[in-house]
Amino acid sequence: MSKSRADAWETLTRYTKSEALLRHALAVEASTASYASRFGGDEELWRVTALLHDFDYEIHPTLDKHPQDGAPMLREEGYSEDVIDAILSHANHLSVPRDTPLKRSLFACDELSGFVHACGLVRPTGLDGLEPKSVKKKLKQPSFAAGVSRDDVYEGAELLELDLDEHIANVITALQPIAGELGLRSEAA
Repeated sequence: MSKSRADAWETLTRYTKSEALLRHALAVEASTASYASRFGGDEELWRVTALLHDFDYEIHPTLDKHPQDGAPMLREEGYSEDVIDAILSHANHLSVPRDTPLKRSLFACDELSGFVHACGLVRPTGLDGLEPKSVKKKLKQPSFAAGVSRDDVYEGAELLELDLDEHIANVITALQPIAGELGLRSEAA
């Protein structure tokens, strides 16, 4: 029996209390899931994986533990090896091959979702009207969202075989419906 999105949310919220990390998980979930149909994936599986990709970050915040020390915890909870292997693949330091569309999409959406979210936080209208060119301009400012790996953002678009503008636009579109959950203002609000 595979685990549902509701199961993943329960697991995530049991281990993660930080509102910022929960919002990051929701953003990565939305953007990763938006690619499921494009690449013939199981959207529920992709949502579960994306929600859980950083579930252990609060208890394992260093590269010598995250996400590899979270993997046995997920196995104990009954998550599939597809989910666990994809989560392990999002971490560059583990060198797990990104050999499936899910693994490539999760990696491609992780850093960019966080960056687009940060862009929305500094705009009076949140994500409404945000254009890829504005995001790319911010990517060139090292001090803005300094924790986001620009190399990972560029590599992610390449892994998906997408132009960076298209990938950014896809992530913006995926995050717009959940802007409120991400703490972003909206013209509609």
